Amino acid sequence: MEDNFRHKGMRRQLIEELKAKGIKNKAVLEAFDATPRHFFLDLAFINQAYSNMAFQIGAGQTISHPFTVAFQTDLLEVKKGTKVLEIGTGSGFQTSILCALGTKVISIERQRELFLKAKRIINELGHNPKLFYGDGYKGQPSYAPFERILVTCGAPFVPEALLEQLVIGGILVIPIGDGDKQIMTKITKVSETEFEQQTYGDFSFVPMLERTAK
Repeated sequence: MEDNFRHKGMRRQLIEELKAKGIKNKAVLEAFDATPRHFFLDLAFINQAYSNMAFQIGAGQTISHPFTVAFQTDLLEVKKGTKVLEIGTGSGFQTSILCALGTKVISIERQRELFLKAKRIINELGHNPKLFYGDGYKGQPSYAPFERILVTCGAPFVPEALLEQLVIGGILVIPIGDGDKQIMTKITKVSETEFEQQTYGDFSFVPMLERTAK
C-alpha cells in the first residue's frame, strides 16, 4: 500500500476541516495525520478517502465519517497507555487511530470478513492491538477492567456487561438508539452503582447486532 505526498496533502486538508468543525485536540489530529485512511477503503474510493464521508466496507457495515471518529475519540479523553475496549473494529480505522494515540487497544468485531481484513491492514501499519471475533454486547471480561470503552455502532441500550467492565472513574462513549439516529452519550462510572451521563447530539451508525456472525 502506498502513502504518497498527494495522500498526505489530502490528509492535511481533512485535518483542517476537522479543526473547522470544532476538533481541537492536538493528539487526535496528529493521530489522523499519522493514519492513512485510504488503506481502509476499496481502491474505487481512493479519491474520496479524505472527504468527510462514510463508505461501505462490506458485510453491511461502514467506515464512519472522519468527524465522527474524531469526535468520539476526543470524548474518550485518552492518553498514552490508556487501556481501551473498542466494540466494533469495522474497517480498523478507529482502532488504528487509538493505536496511534499510544493506547492499549482491545477490539471486538462480530463480522468475520471484517475482522480478518482489519487485522491484516492494522498489522501492515505496524500496530499491535488485541483483536477478537465475537459479540460486543459481552465485552471482553478476560481483559477487564478497562479505563475507556468505545462503541462504534448504534446500541439500542447500554449493555450491562460494558458498565461492569469499566473501572471506577472510567468513561464509556456509546451512541444510543435503535432508529436511524442515535444520541452520542458519554457515561462516567462514579462508583460501582453510580454513573454520570452527558449527551452530545444525534449521529448515525449501523446497528450493534447480537450473536456472532458465521
